[in-house]
Amino acid sequence: MSRQNVYDDEAFFSGYQQLRDAESGINAAIEQPALRALLPDVTGWTVVDLGCGDGALARDLAARGAARVLGADPSLRMLALAHARTDDPRVGYVQAFAEDLSLDDGRVDLVVSSLAFHYVADLGAVLSQVARWLRPGGGLVASMEHPRRTAALGRREDPAVLGRYATEGRRDQTWYVDGVIKYHRRFSTILNLVLAAGLELRAVTEPGPTPQALSSRPELDRHLREPAILVLAARKPG
Repeated sequence: MSRQNVYDDEAFFSGYQQLRDAESGINAAIEQPALRALLPDVTGWTVVDLGCGDGALARDLAARGAARVLGADPSLRMLALAHARTDDPRVGYVQAFAEDLSLDDGRVDLVVSSLAFHYVADLGAVLSQVARWLRPGGGLVASMEHPRRTAALGRREDPAVLGRYATEGRRDQTWYVDGVIKYHRRFSTILNLVLAAGLELRAVTEPGPTPQALSSRPELDRHLREPAILVLAARKPG
């Protein structure tokens, strides 16, 4: 199956990096605080970051005490940033889609993924391989676009758009460039895929903006009415 690597598109990459560097999106205001709140103590752990981007989360995990962090991302542009911004021998990077990454079974303590799973066509397969990588008692912490949001991609102006909620599958979005491919799944489907992979759910959140973010960016209050992000934590029994 061919996969999209839109982050290596020059126009997309430029627009996206301006958004991230200016912290004008919802990553810093909503998604990252919620994801990091679910992270366990990683001291001495081996961690894998799927869709690592510029390596910010991987570096933070090393700063929290992880013994080794492997970041995987399909984008060479993102990985070039990650290498340039990382000066820690505990953090390494590899170019790979999550679907293609090959790791030894039972050797990983924690898998994290920040806003990448909505790009994955077969999320069940990825979650199953994550479960194989994890040691007994190991964990997964992941964020993704909320199903209410992915249901509506490309048709935000349509008041009947939530009628598409039950229709799962590919969504094409215009975001900096045309034809950005994401995948919509119902909330129940996502949770059931985690369970089917043999993982136990330990937390699910639908975060809104932090009070600090609201004080500086009042327009973010719309995310209190309609969630944009889903964050979950799970563990492998044992």
